[in-house]
Amino acid sequence: MLSSSSWRGLIPQLFLITILPLTLLLLGITFGSLSVHQNAMRMLVAERDQRAVRTMAQALEGQIRQRTYALRSLALAAPNKSAAEWQALLASASFLLPDFDGGLALLSPQGYPEAASGNWTGWDRLGESLLPVLQKSLSEASPGVASFIHPEQGERYVLVFMPVSGGDVVIAGAYAVANLVQTTLGEDNPTGALWIVDQTGALVYSSGPAPSGEPLKHPGVAEALNGKSGTTYLQVGQDEHVIAYSPLPSMGWALLIEDPWEQGSTPTQRMTQVAPLVLVPVLLLALLALWFGVRQVVQPLQRLEAQAAELAWGDFQAIEKPVQGIPEIRRLQGELIHLARKVQAAQKGLRGYIGAMTLAQEVERRRLSHELHDDTLQALIALKQRVQLAQMKLQNQDSAQSLAEIVSLTEQTIANLRRLTRALRPVYLEDLGLVTALKMLAQETSQISGIAVDFQRIGEERRLPPEVELALYRMAQEALSNVARHAQARAAWVRFTFAESQISLEVVDNGVGFQVPKSPAEFVPSGHFGLLGLYERAELIGAKLKIQSVPGKGTHLTVELPTSHFEAGLKWPIEKTPRPPQAMT
Repeated sequence: MLSSSSWRGLIPQLFLITILPLTLLLLGITFGSLSVHQNAMRMLVAERDQRAVRTMAQALEGQIRQRTYALRSLALAAPNKSAAEWQALLASASFLLPDFDGGLALLSPQGYPEAASGNWTGWDRLGESLLPVLQKSLSEASPGVASFIHPEQGERYVLVFMPVSGGDVVIAGAYAVANLVQTTLGEDNPTGALWIVDQTGALVYSSGPAPSGEPLKHPGVAEALNGKSGTTYLQVGQDEHVIAYSPLPSMGWALLIEDPWEQGSTPTQRMTQVAPLVLVPVLLLALLALWFGVRQVVQPLQRLEAQAAELAWGDFQAIEKPVQGIPEIRRLQGELIHLARKVQAAQKGLRGYIGAMTLAQEVERRRLSHELHDDTLQALIALKQRVQLAQMKLQNQDSAQSLAEIVSLTEQTIANLRRLTRALRPVYLEDLGLVTALKMLAQETSQISGIAVDFQRIGEERRLPPEVELALYRMAQEALSNVARHAQARAAWVRFTFAESQISLEVVDNGVGFQVPKSPAEFVPSGHFGLLGLYERAELIGAKLKIQSVPGKGTHLTVELPTSHFEAGLKWPIEKTPRPPQAMT
C-alpha cells in the first residue's frame, strides 16, 4: 500500500490531476460526439428549413402582388366601356391568362359576368360567399381577394377583384393555388412536405404527406397565421421532424414545411463520431508530454510577458502578480519586480521634473501670448490704421495699390498672430470650459487644415479641475496637430464622454495610420515625439493613454481618466496657474 507521501510526487500528481481527467474527458467527448453531432444536424436542418420557408413565402408574395398589379393595370385601361369593348379588352389581355389560369372576367355588383375570357365558363355561377368580397371591393374602390373551390375541377383557386376606375363593374381574375406554387417554387420543394393553410386552418395546398384533420392543429400553424415565422419540432413515432413556418400576409395564409432532420445524417458521418477512439493512446502520450511544458513553462512565460507589457505602459503593480511556473521563471519575475521598483522610483522624480517643466511651459506660453497681444498685435493694428490713413491721402493710384497690398498683408499677419495667441493661451477653456474649447479647437483645425473635424459630447457636461481641463485640451490639440500634419486624413472625429466612473477623450481619423510602438520607450527612437508628449501629459493627471492604429486604416487615440481621482481631491502634479488679468482680443 502506498504511503500518503508517495502521492505527493510529480508522476502521481500528473496522473491524478491531468492524465486521468483528460482520459475521461476524451472518452466522454468521443462517445458524446454523436449526441453533439445529432444536435448540430438538428439545428442545421432547422436553420436551412427556416431560410427556405422564408424564401418561398417571399417568392409567393411577389407572385401574388405581380398578379394584383397586372389586374390593376387592366382595370385602369377599361373605364366606362361597353360590353363589346370590354370583351375586346379581355381578348387583348390574353397574355395574362398563363398567370390567371382560371380566366378573367368583368363582373357586375351582383356577380354576373359582363365579359369573360379563358377556359372556364363558370363565371355565371359565382358563389354567394364571394359576393360580399366583390361588393366591398367595389364600394371601397380597393382590391379584394378571396379563395374558393373550383366547381369543375375541385381545386383551390384565388379570386382577385379590382374595381374599374369610373365604373360600377370590377375586373376579376382567378388562378389556381397549385399552379401558383408550382410556377413559383418549381423543383425547390423540400424533401419532406409543404402545406399552405388558410385563416380557418383549412388546407389550401399540400405537397407530400398531408396531415390529417381540419382545421389543421399542426405546430406552427397558429404562429404563422399570427404573422410570425420560425421553426418548431414534432415527434412522429421514433423520428423527430422539423417544422418551419412563415406567413403569407397578402392572403392571410400560412406556409409550412416539414422535414425529418435525421435524413441529413449519413452512416459515414455517424462512423466519424467514434474515430477519435483510435487516437486516444496517442493523444494521452502527447498530452502527457505537453502538459508539463504548457503548465510550468509556456503559460507562466505568457503571463509574465503580458505583465511586462503592462509594466512598459506604466502599470507597476501588474508585474508583482505571481506567475508560478518553474523556479527559473519565478526568479526572473523577482528580478523584474526589483527592476520595476527602481524604475518607478526614478520615474516618480522624473514626473515631478516633467510636471515642473510643463508648468513653466504653460506660464511662458501665457506670458508670450500676453506680450504678443498687448505689444506686437496692437502695434500691427496701429500700423494698419496708419497705412489706411496714408492711403486715403494719396492721389497716385499705383502708390495707393501698393499701400492696399500692405494693408492686406498686415491684416493677414494680425489674423495669424491672433490664431497663434489663441493656441498659446486657450481663452475659451478659461472662460467657457473644456467642451466649448474642444469644439472651437475642432472648428479651427478644420478651417486651417481643410480636414472635416466633427466634435461630439456624450453625457452631461460638468467642469473639471482647471489643471485637468488644460491637460486634456493640450492632448486634443497635439492629437489634432498630428492628424493635420501626418495622417493625410479626409475627416477626423473628436468625442468627449462624461460617464459616472470615468471621463474619456477620443480623437479618431481615417488617415494612413502607422505602426504603434510596443511601449512608450520606443516613442523617441521611432520619432513619435508627439506621442511621447501625450503619454507624459496623461501620466501627469493619472490618465491612461490608448493608441490603436493600423497602416492604411486610420488612428484611434483614447485618453481615459477615472473620476475617482479628482472626486477624492487628489493633488495633481500640475499646479494651478493664475489667469492673466486681460482677456484676448
